[in-house]
Amino acid sequence: MKLKQLLALPVALLLVFSLNGCGTVTAPAATGKVFHYGTMAYGPAMQNASTDPHDTYCGWSTVRYGVGETLFKFDDQMGLRPWLARSYEQVDDYTIKIKLRDDVVFSNGKKMTGEAVKACLEDLLARNDRAPHDLKIDAMTADGQTLTIRSHEKMPDFINYLADPYSAIIDVDAGIHDRIAIGTGPYKAVRVDDQGLRLVKNENYWGPVKPKLDEVLVYSIPDGNTLTLAMQSGELDAVQGLPYASLPAFEKNGAYRILSSPTSRVYQAAMNYDTPALQDQRVRQAICLAIDKDNFVSVLLRGNGLVAAGPFPDTFPFGQGVQGPAYDLERAKELLREAGYTHTDRDGYVTKDGQPLTLCWLTYTSRQELPLLAEYAQASLKKAGIKVDVNATDNYKDFLKRGAYDIYAQAIVTAPTGDPGYYFMSKIYSGQPYNNGHYSSPVSDALIDRLNNTFDRQERFRLAREIGQQIVNDDAVFYASFLKMSVVMKKNVTGFAPHPCDYYEITPELDIH
Repeated sequence: MKLKQLLALPVALLLVFSLNGCGTVTAPAATGKVFHYGTMAYGPAMQNASTDPHDTYCGWSTVRYGVGETLFKFDDQMGLRPWLARSYEQVDDYTIKIKLRDDVVFSNGKKMTGEAVKACLEDLLARNDRAPHDLKIDAMTADGQTLTIRSHEKMPDFINYLADPYSAIIDVDAGIHDRIAIGTGPYKAVRVDDQGLRLVKNENYWGPVKPKLDEVLVYSIPDGNTLTLAMQSGELDAVQGLPYASLPAFEKNGAYRILSSPTSRVYQAAMNYDTPALQDQRVRQAICLAIDKDNFVSVLLRGNGLVAAGPFPDTFPFGQGVQGPAYDLERAKELLREAGYTHTDRDGYVTKDGQPLTLCWLTYTSRQELPLLAEYAQASLKKAGIKVDVNATDNYKDFLKRGAYDIYAQAIVTAPTGDPGYYFMSKIYSGQPYNNGHYSSPVSDALIDRLNNTFDRQERFRLAREIGQQIVNDDAVFYASFLKMSVVMKKNVTGFAPHPCDYYEITPELDIH
């Protein structure tokens, strides 16, 4: 089945790059060695439909698809190592000195200097809503290939944030045109839109391994069945995000390989503390007890995930030892009775003061696990007597802004910097814009403050475990499972594998034989 034929399917495979006046979509003419990659992890719903790393979460696309690189990167064990940087020195609690590589050029041929990196980070602070709070930069000075950064607060995890995709180094003097940034990666973008990217080899690439492909075409294919058909038809060389039900067909076919990696991407549901019913911890606890996470992972995800106890997997040292709630439907019902909810009619739902306990579960569809979790939670909570109205929409941000939800379920990488501080500051600390549950705990805030002033690695891990346990004890967030990310590829594809950080996909090692 050809890509043109796939367009006739109920959910079209939207190829990028060439749209004629009749409304049909065609792929560009192939030149040299071309890699066709289908993914569900790109698009406006993920806020990453651009290669401008300073725009929301578009840095993920910048780094994932080989357009940009960061000063530091993660190894397979999520340890930090230099990338565009050569080394760094922690001068004092507030000051860090970074030595930059002297052999790096942008894809336009311009040398990466300390001044260029400084300008890039200044632009990041000016345009990205997360970066100023994360980095807390007070001043920067550049001297040749040396960059000195001073923060206005202690930053024990500063280097970790310089491995975050939003810290990808781009030539800001060149500007952003048609969503295209000029980076240092093995590939450069020549076309970017909501449906995907067209990348070509960066002939100026500085790295010791040169890119082996002439072109890379990244297709955003949000429909799992369409993605499966495109892979089975041979139109794609590799895919990410296949429905779990589709994986066995490729596992049994010797023409394909499947590689998997555990990640810290957790599927979580934040309780909205602005909802009166959810201000009663007994109700929040009942919700957490009524959903069988083990069954969700083993049955609905077909084992393609890890049950979550807290915000980090136990494969991370700061995720070990956290105890989450075990499934207990009868205890959930008992807690609801203690909170004053009783069955008053035959519909099976509980009421209090004549009002049913009805909750709006807000989520989005671009991650296949989230609609599954929403449906599973709806059925599970019905058994406890809680009515759940599911709103699964890629327009979820509008509902978040209006506060039109009681529970918000999302997929989030909790340790994108290889450190626990990122998640706690963005999702848990009181008053933060991405604290969607409006959770506010003096105990958690105090522990996070201590974490932010602790440089000792082992003590940071201990504090992180304590904070994670506090969140679970407060029933502030329901942690369902962690993603086990799988990629399916043709046997002739090499140098392509999932990474625990979920960043590095299109690399100079990628090849087709």
